[in-house]
Amino acid sequence: MLNNLLKAKGVFVCVLLLSCSAPASDTDILEKLKAARADLEYKIIGPSEVPGFVELQIGNDSNFYVSSDGKFLFDGDVYLVGEGDFSNVKEFKLNDARKQAIIGLDFEDLIVFEAQGQRKATINVFTDIDCGFCRKLHKEVPGLNKLGIEVRYLAFPRAGIGSKSYQKAVTAWCSDNPLTALTDYKNGVDKQILECDENPVAEQYQLGQTLGISGTPAIVLDDGTLVPGYRTADAIAKILDLPG
Repeated sequence: MLNNLLKAKGVFVCVLLLSCSAPASDTDILEKLKAARADLEYKIIGPSEVPGFVELQIGNDSNFYVSSDGKFLFDGDVYLVGEGDFSNVKEFKLNDARKQAIIGLDFEDLIVFEAQGQRKATINVFTDIDCGFCRKLHKEVPGLNKLGIEVRYLAFPRAGIGSKSYQKAVTAWCSDNPLTALTDYKNGVDKQILECDENPVAEQYQLGQTLGISGTPAIVLDDGTLVPGYRTADAIAKILDLPG
Protein backbone atom coordinates (compact mmCIF):
# COMPACT_ATOMS: atom_id res chain seq x y z
CA MET A 1 0.00 0.00 0.00
CA LEU A 2 1.10 3.56 -0.70
CA ASN A 3 0.67 4.42 2.97
CA ASN A 4 3.23 1.80 4.02
CA LEU A 5 5.53 2.83 1.20
CA LEU A 6 5.48 6.43 2.34
CA LYS A 7 6.18 5.50 5.94
CA ALA A 8 8.99 3.20 4.89
CA LYS A 9 10.64 6.09 3.07
CA GLY A 10 10.57 8.30 6.13
CA VAL A 11 7.56 10.50 5.50
CA PHE A 12 6.17 11.40 8.91
CA VAL A 13 2.52 11.41 9.92
CA CYS A 14 1.37 14.67 11.45
CA VAL A 15 -0.65 14.35 14.64
CA LEU A 16 -3.39 16.94 14.35
CA LEU A 17 -2.62 18.45 17.74
CA LEU A 18 0.87 19.45 16.65
CA SER A 19 1.40 23.10 15.91
CA CYS A 20 2.72 23.75 12.41
CA SER A 21 4.83 26.56 11.03
CA ALA A 22 3.73 29.49 8.89
CA PRO A 23 1.83 28.55 5.70
CA ALA A 24 3.84 28.02 2.54
CA SER A 25 2.72 28.57 -1.04
CA ASP A 26 1.39 25.64 -3.06
CA THR A 27 4.60 25.72 -5.07
CA ASP A 28 6.73 25.50 -1.93
CA ILE A 29 4.64 22.61 -0.60
CA LEU A 30 5.02 20.69 -3.84
CA GLU A 31 8.75 21.31 -3.88
CA LYS A 32 9.08 19.89 -0.36
CA LEU A 33 7.06 16.82 -1.30
CA LYS A 34 9.11 16.24 -4.44
CA ALA A 35 12.31 16.63 -2.42
CA ALA A 36 11.08 13.78 -0.20
CA ARG A 37 9.78 11.53 -3.00
CA ALA A 38 10.47 12.72 -6.53
CA ASP A 39 9.04 9.51 -8.02
CA LEU A 40 5.47 10.35 -7.00
CA GLU A 41 3.02 12.74 -8.66
CA TYR A 42 1.41 15.37 -6.43
CA LYS A 43 -1.54 17.69 -6.91
CA ILE A 44 -2.91 20.12 -4.33
CA ILE A 45 -6.70 19.98 -4.42
CA GLY A 46 -7.33 22.92 -2.10
CA PRO A 47 -8.01 23.85 1.53
CA SER A 48 -9.42 21.16 3.80
CA GLU A 49 -11.78 21.25 6.77
CA VAL A 50 -8.82 20.34 8.98
CA PRO A 51 -7.25 23.61 10.19
CA GLY A 52 -3.69 24.04 8.92
CA PHE A 53 -3.95 21.33 6.24
CA VAL A 54 -4.72 21.21 2.52
CA GLU A 55 -6.08 18.29 0.54
CA LEU A 56 -3.53 16.48 -1.57
CA GLN A 57 -3.68 13.96 -4.40
CA ILE A 58 -0.80 11.50 -4.84
CA GLY A 59 -1.07 9.63 -8.11
CA ASN A 60 -4.76 8.71 -8.45
CA ASP A 61 -5.37 8.70 -4.70
CA SER A 62 -6.84 11.90 -3.28
CA ASN A 63 -7.15 10.75 0.31
CA PHE A 64 -4.13 12.70 1.61
CA TYR A 65 -3.63 15.84 3.66
CA VAL A 66 -0.47 17.93 3.94
CA SER A 67 0.18 20.69 6.45
CA SER A 68 0.16 24.21 5.07
CA ASP A 69 3.90 24.50 5.78
CA GLY A 70 4.60 21.30 3.81
CA LYS A 71 6.20 19.52 6.77
CA PHE A 72 3.61 16.90 7.69
CA LEU A 73 1.55 14.43 5.71
CA PHE A 74 -1.20 11.97 6.63
CA ASP A 75 -3.70 9.84 4.78
CA GLY A 76 -7.13 8.53 5.66
CA ASP A 77 -10.69 9.71 6.11
CA VAL A 78 -11.57 12.83 8.09
CA TYR A 79 -14.83 12.94 10.00
CA LEU A 80 -16.74 15.99 11.15
CA VAL A 81 -18.03 15.62 14.69
CA GLY A 82 -21.68 16.63 14.53
CA GLU A 83 -24.90 16.44 16.51
CA GLY A 84 -25.32 12.74 17.21
CA ASP A 85 -23.14 11.49 14.36
CA PHE A 86 -19.79 11.58 12.54
CA SER A 87 -19.83 12.68 8.90
CA ASN A 88 -17.17 11.69 6.39
CA VAL A 89 -16.03 15.03 5.00
CA LYS A 90 -14.65 13.68 1.72
CA GLU A 91 -17.71 11.54 1.05
CA PHE A 92 -19.92 14.58 1.57
CA LYS A 93 -17.90 16.51 -1.01
CA LEU A 94 -17.92 13.58 -3.42
CA ASN A 95 -21.71 13.31 -3.15
CA ASP A 96 -22.02 16.80 -4.61
CA ALA A 97 -19.37 16.09 -7.26
CA ARG A 98 -21.13 12.86 -8.24
CA LYS A 99 -24.50 14.64 -8.41
CA GLN A 100 -23.11 17.28 -10.75
CA ALA A 101 -21.36 14.64 -12.86
CA ILE A 102 -24.58 12.65 -13.24
CA ILE A 103 -26.45 15.79 -14.31
CA GLY A 104 -23.78 16.45 -16.93
CA LEU A 105 -23.77 12.96 -18.48
CA ASP A 106 -24.51 12.62 -22.17
CA PHE A 107 -27.44 10.19 -22.38
CA GLU A 108 -26.13 8.83 -25.68
CA ASP A 109 -22.91 7.69 -23.99
CA LEU A 110 -24.78 5.40 -21.59
CA ILE A 111 -26.18 1.92 -22.04
CA VAL A 112 -29.70 2.36 -20.72
CA PHE A 113 -32.22 -0.28 -19.67
CA GLU A 114 -35.43 1.70 -19.50
CA ALA A 115 -38.11 1.35 -16.84
CA GLN A 116 -41.32 -0.44 -17.74
CA GLY A 117 -44.28 1.92 -17.69
CA GLN A 118 -43.76 5.11 -15.70
CA ARG A 119 -40.16 5.81 -14.70
CA LYS A 120 -40.09 6.25 -10.94
CA ALA A 121 -36.32 6.43 -10.35
CA THR A 122 -32.94 6.11 -12.00
CA ILE A 123 -29.71 4.45 -10.93
CA ASN A 124 -26.33 4.98 -12.57
CA VAL A 125 -24.09 1.92 -12.41
CA PHE A 126 -20.33 1.85 -12.96
CA THR A 127 -19.76 -1.69 -14.20
CA ASP A 128 -16.94 -4.05 -15.15
CA ILE A 129 -17.69 -6.68 -17.81
CA ASP A 130 -15.77 -9.42 -15.95
CA CYS A 131 -16.92 -8.56 -12.41
CA GLY A 132 -18.90 -11.44 -10.89
CA PHE A 133 -21.07 -9.23 -8.70
CA CYS A 134 -21.69 -6.93 -11.69
CA ARG A 135 -23.05 -9.92 -13.56
CA LYS A 136 -25.17 -10.84 -10.57
CA LEU A 137 -26.53 -7.30 -10.38
CA HIS A 138 -27.34 -7.38 -14.11
CA LYS A 139 -29.70 -10.30 -13.48
CA GLU A 140 -31.66 -7.90 -11.24
CA VAL A 141 -32.15 -5.40 -14.10
CA PRO A 142 -35.45 -6.90 -15.41
CA GLY A 143 -36.82 -6.75 -11.87
CA LEU A 144 -35.60 -3.18 -11.46
CA ASN A 145 -37.22 -2.18 -14.73
CA LYS A 146 -40.53 -3.74 -13.65
CA LEU A 147 -40.37 -1.61 -10.50
CA GLY A 148 -40.07 1.50 -12.63
CA ILE A 149 -36.32 1.92 -12.10
CA GLU A 150 -34.21 2.91 -15.10
CA VAL A 151 -30.70 1.44 -15.11
CA ARG A 152 -27.99 3.51 -16.75
CA TYR A 153 -24.61 1.82 -17.23
CA LEU A 154 -21.21 3.50 -17.29
CA ALA A 155 -18.02 1.57 -18.02
CA PHE A 156 -15.45 1.03 -15.29
CA PRO A 157 -12.96 -1.68 -16.35
CA ARG A 158 -11.09 -2.19 -13.10
CA ALA A 159 -8.00 -3.58 -14.81
CA GLY A 160 -7.53 -0.25 -16.56
CA ILE A 161 -7.45 1.19 -20.04
CA GLY A 162 -6.22 -1.29 -22.63
CA SER A 163 -7.03 -4.37 -20.54
CA LYS A 164 -9.21 -7.24 -21.78
CA SER A 165 -12.09 -5.94 -19.68
CA TYR A 166 -11.60 -2.54 -21.28
CA GLN A 167 -11.69 -4.07 -24.77
CA LYS A 168 -14.90 -5.92 -23.91
CA ALA A 169 -16.49 -2.72 -22.63
CA VAL A 170 -15.49 -0.91 -25.84
CA THR A 171 -17.03 -3.76 -27.83
CA ALA A 172 -20.32 -3.49 -25.93
CA TRP A 173 -20.49 0.27 -26.33
CA CYS A 174 -19.56 0.08 -30.03
CA SER A 175 -22.03 -2.68 -30.90
CA ASP A 176 -25.08 -2.09 -33.07
CA ASN A 177 -27.18 -3.19 -30.09
CA PRO A 178 -25.26 -2.27 -26.92
CA LEU A 179 -27.98 -3.61 -24.60
CA THR A 180 -27.80 -7.08 -26.16
CA ALA A 181 -23.99 -7.02 -26.33
CA LEU A 182 -23.65 -6.02 -22.69
CA THR A 183 -26.16 -8.66 -21.60
CA ASP A 184 -24.36 -11.32 -23.65
CA TYR A 185 -21.07 -10.44 -21.96
CA LYS A 186 -22.74 -10.51 -18.54
CA ASN A 187 -23.98 -14.00 -19.36
CA GLY A 188 -20.47 -15.17 -20.26
CA VAL A 189 -20.89 -15.10 -24.06
CA ASP A 190 -17.64 -14.36 -25.87
CA LYS A 191 -17.76 -11.82 -28.67
CA GLN A 192 -15.51 -10.51 -31.42
CA ILE A 193 -13.68 -7.42 -30.22
CA LEU A 194 -14.90 -4.21 -31.85
CA GLU A 195 -13.61 -0.65 -31.84
CA CYS A 196 -15.20 2.64 -32.76
CA ASP A 197 -14.10 6.24 -32.72
CA GLU A 198 -14.98 8.43 -29.76
CA ASN A 199 -16.34 5.63 -27.59
CA PRO A 200 -16.83 6.84 -23.98
CA VAL A 201 -15.24 3.93 -22.10
CA ALA A 202 -11.91 5.57 -21.19
CA GLU A 203 -13.64 8.83 -20.26
CA GLN A 204 -16.15 7.04 -18.04
CA TYR A 205 -13.40 5.03 -16.35
CA GLN A 206 -11.49 8.22 -15.57
CA LEU A 207 -14.68 9.90 -14.37
CA GLY A 208 -15.28 7.02 -11.97
CA GLN A 209 -11.81 7.42 -10.49
CA THR A 210 -12.40 11.14 -10.03
CA LEU A 211 -15.69 10.43 -8.24
CA GLY A 212 -14.17 7.98 -5.76
CA ILE A 213 -15.18 4.75 -7.50
CA SER A 214 -12.73 1.99 -6.60
CA GLY A 215 -14.76 -1.19 -7.07
CA THR A 216 -17.71 -2.51 -9.02
CA PRO A 217 -20.60 -2.56 -9.19
CA ALA A 218 -20.89 1.01 -7.93
CA ILE A 219 -24.40 2.45 -7.95
CA VAL A 220 -24.67 6.23 -7.96
CA LEU A 221 -28.06 7.73 -7.19
CA ASP A 222 -29.21 10.97 -8.78
CA ASP A 223 -28.46 12.87 -5.56
CA GLY A 224 -24.83 11.69 -5.72
CA THR A 225 -25.10 9.02 -3.03
CA LEU A 226 -22.79 6.06 -3.67
CA VAL A 227 -24.19 2.59 -3.04
CA PRO A 228 -21.25 0.19 -3.42
CA GLY A 229 -21.58 -3.48 -4.25
CA TYR A 230 -24.33 -5.86 -5.26
CA ARG A 231 -27.92 -5.25 -4.14
CA THR A 232 -31.13 -7.07 -4.99
CA ALA A 233 -33.84 -5.22 -6.89
CA ASP A 234 -35.98 -5.07 -3.74
CA ALA A 235 -33.06 -3.71 -1.70
CA ILE A 236 -32.42 -1.00 -4.29
CA ALA A 237 -36.12 -0.12 -4.33
CA LYS A 238 -36.01 0.25 -0.56
CA ILE A 239 -32.98 2.55 -0.79
CA LEU A 240 -34.90 4.64 -3.32
CA ASP A 241 -37.95 4.63 -1.03
CA LEU A 242 -40.03 2.76 -3.61
CA PRO A 243 -42.35 -0.18 -2.95
CA GLY A 244 -40.59 -3.48 -3.71
